[in-house]
Amino acid sequence: MPRRRIGFWYRFAAVLCKPPLVVLIKRDWRGMEHIPADGGFITAVNHNSHADPFAYAHYQYNTGRVPRFLAKSGLFKKGFVGAAMRGTGQIPVYRETTDALSAFRAAIEAVERGECVAFYPEGTITRDPGQWPMTAKTGAARVALTTKCPVIPVAQWGANELLPPYAKKPNLRPRKTHHVLAGPPVDLSRFYDKELTPDLLKEATEVIMAAITRQLEEIRGEKAPATPYDPRRERIEQRRRTHEQRQVQEKAEQEEEQGT
Repeated sequence: MPRRRIGFWYRFAAVLCKPPLVVLIKRDWRGMEHIPADGGFITAVNHNSHADPFAYAHYQYNTGRVPRFLAKSGLFKKGFVGAAMRGTGQIPVYRETTDALSAFRAAIEAVERGECVAFYPEGTITRDPGQWPMTAKTGAARVALTTKCPVIPVAQWGANELLPPYAKKPNLRPRKTHHVLAGPPVDLSRFYDKELTPDLLKEATEVIMAAITRQLEEIRGEKAPATPYDPRRERIEQRRRTHEQRQVQEKAEQEEEQGT
């Protein structure tokens, strides 16, 4: 299947976004040879800054295979933003649905049409203290196993130095470098033609995230933590610590009252 025509809206967005990106960020882009020349596929990308969707979109735009990002369906409804989202072929995620597969129906259809669908599997900016990829949601694995399309792991680093996670103001000086490294397709063949149980989707997702993390290790020149940061586990641990501290405090107060 030939590459999809980029179209007016994507070119218009490029005209608006590329000049400031070129001015603000130097580029160290590698692995473009792993981006398929034709056919549908997924890129699975780590997320560590509100600026990295623009920086990463610039990278992939230059490959000739423009990405279709998943975004909240509400962004597609009104005004210029809605027109741009629809015009550039971004994919609405209907969070209100109770069917996990239906939530990614449009992504599946896009892959089957020969599009590239870009996933941030973590679902939000990483909360890992070292900004390594954290545990991820299973949407990318679900679409990949449903369509059997290639999954290209992509690591990026540098947009987070321009705009740190959850920061409101950019750090413009010195000029930052946006590093991107795309790897060969993740081998998910052992998961094909099996029931998409939660355990299987979790395992396939871990394989995808491990590939992204290896790419990021190469960019950063250091090893990631052995166990990915898990926000849910951290919340549970924080509640446990808070409960224990409260118990210690209550016991101290009781002992103080008994001693008076």
